[in-house]
Amino acid sequence: MKPLEDILVVDFSQFLSAPSSTLRLADLGARVIKVERPDTGDICRQLYVSNVNLNGESSIFRAINRNKESFQADLKIEADKEQVYKLIEKADVFVHNFRPGVIERLGFDYETLQKINPSLIYGEISGYGKEGPWKSKPGQDLLVQSLSGVTWLNGNEGDPTPIGLAIVDILSGANLTQGILASIYKRLKTGEGTKVSVSMMESIIDFQFESITTFYHDGGAPTVRPKSNSAHAYLGAPYGVYQTKNGYLALAMGSIPFLGELLSADELLKYKDFQTWYTERNEIKEILASTLMKNTTEHWLSILEPADIWCANVMTWDVLFEHDGFKVLDMIQDVKMGDGYEYKTTRCPIKIDGEYLTSSLGSPALGEHTNSIVKELIEE
Repeated sequence: MKPLEDILVVDFSQFLSAPSSTLRLADLGARVIKVERPDTGDICRQLYVSNVNLNGESSIFRAINRNKESFQADLKIEADKEQVYKLIEKADVFVHNFRPGVIERLGFDYETLQKINPSLIYGEISGYGKEGPWKSKPGQDLLVQSLSGVTWLNGNEGDPTPIGLAIVDILSGANLTQGILASIYKRLKTGEGTKVSVSMMESIIDFQFESITTFYHDGGAPTVRPKSNSAHAYLGAPYGVYQTKNGYLALAMGSIPFLGELLSADELLKYKDFQTWYTERNEIKEILASTLMKNTTEHWLSILEPADIWCANVMTWDVLFEHDGFKVLDMIQDVKMGDGYEYKTTRCPIKIDGEYLTSSLGSPALGEHTNSIVKELIEE
């Protein structure tokens, strides 16, 4: 039995942030009913991250909406609206990620739903919260990254560099999930419902807690990234990624003089004071870069790993997926849609009592479960 079995989630969310939260709730055993508008449904159905089409819709929708049911409803039609209200009466959790003001106009704000279901856990994600000059800005991942300062932590000195994943969306979804799970525990003790609010901006600010704390305690000095081989804006040498004769090598922390001995790079032996690993990191990284280019990744790993230097091959997906280290994790699962279409995607990374949380159910067709949900939960 999965931990959240018997928990019913009514999901109004779209795109990535809140759907990533309801995906995790579904993985943990909750029943997630995705309420979608007629004809178009979740806009993410046609939001392509590439030209990959999976059974007529985007790969991103297929990935983030597996293991859910789809209920089609036009919230501008009173009869459809009443059906959704009846569904919410029986729900444990309600989730949305509309911009501030939209959910109130639809009639599904917290105060309204609390009257319908006082024990309901109400979860919401916004871009920037409900106050301040940014409250109406679109909560899109790249835009939030750009405003948050995180783009000045990535890449080498020079242009701002965004993180190449929808990191703000996924972090926001994870934070919402944590709040919902805490609220489920609270309800077990009190019987009361809870409103859980998360913003994308707060999520990405919190993600930078180490660097922001440093900023506040080093006199507010501007962030200065290394000129080359950067993997962290603040950490000293050798921290970074370096090209080798046949690939790339990641180096984490390590004594610079010791590295000099291992790599036969005598120029590094003079950096005995660890403060220089910060103040002169650009010069040190230049020496490391020129040295590591002289031989293969495998050669350097054969020297560095036995010496307990933290290092790793920088793998592409095709190499990773063939490696035993990846295969033993069994991270890829096959899921099947209602029409029989099958596709591969990742599984939930959580293991409980030694068991992985897998599910063979793919993403739903628009409105696929409307009739069965009406008969089971609304007309009974």
